[in-house]
Amino acid sequence: MPVPWEALIPFALLTTMFGVGGTLFKTTRTINNDGKTPRYNIDNWEQMMMNRDKRLTGSIRGQSSNPKAPPEFATNSIQSVKKLLV
Repeated sequence: MPVPWEALIPFALLTTMFGVGGTLFKTTRTINNDGKTPRYNIDNWEQMMMNRDKRLTGSIRGQSSNPKAPPEFATNSIQSVKKLLV
């Protein structure tokens, strides 16, 4: 049975486009995570630590080895303020 050679061009184009799209998606996810792999199955503790890291360093993937928190850490609480209707 002969091979339909004209079908190889669309096959190569589709394979290339899926490869390029997947690579670009992975690259953008990695760049958004400060060069680290994305996190999966995040539980409440990890979410709380990510919020703490965001308040300390400005990035959810950033961590600080400084034993003392910066002064603004005392005032940038994660608690939201509700507006009272009077």
